[in-house]
Amino acid sequence: MEIARKHLRDTAIRARETLGADARAPLEAALQTHVEALLARLAPATLAFCWPYRGEPDLRPVVQRWLAADAARSAALPIVIAPDQPMTFRQWTPASEMVPDRHGILMPASGATLHPELILIPLNAFDAAGYRLGYGGGYFDRTLAALSPAPQTVGIGFELGRVATTHPQPHDHPMHWLVTEAGIHRVEAA
Repeated sequence: MEIARKHLRDTAIRARETLGADARAPLEAALQTHVEALLARLAPATLAFCWPYRGEPDLRPVVQRWLAADAARSAALPIVIAPDQPMTFRQWTPASEMVPDRHGILMPASGATLHPELILIPLNAFDAAGYRLGYGGGYFDRTLAALSPAPQTVGIGFELGRVATTHPQPHDHPMHWLVTEAGIHRVEAA
């Protein structure tokens, strides 16, 4: 099963990384429009998102506009503390000093630890039941299991990562929502 999951993950990442700029631009614009609509609908005061990595959709413009619309809002980025441990979420603003983590992903050098009401989580491969494949480290599953109260989760990705099944494992947490360039989908079972 893990071989099948690795193949799905690798295929989805490769397809996303090879999108040319002309093909990617309209997909990302549509996806960002849908994310903004869902944020308006769900109206969180605190959200977390991920710095774009390996061709993931760039949500920074969406988050910047969302923050600018209401000074009471806060955004955060996930911080990996140690392998096999839940992540924390460090406050981010467009003015935050950014430093690379051990994977080379940028994170705020400092900032308050926040508990997000909603987390925008990247999708490599994903299925209609809301299950996703990340990079295989289990960071989000451990983090979601540890957070109380549990946040709303929104999987963010391109349709090219959609698969029939991700072969979910007992520890996998389905997303509450899926957002792609094709639209917003509420996952009923989540």
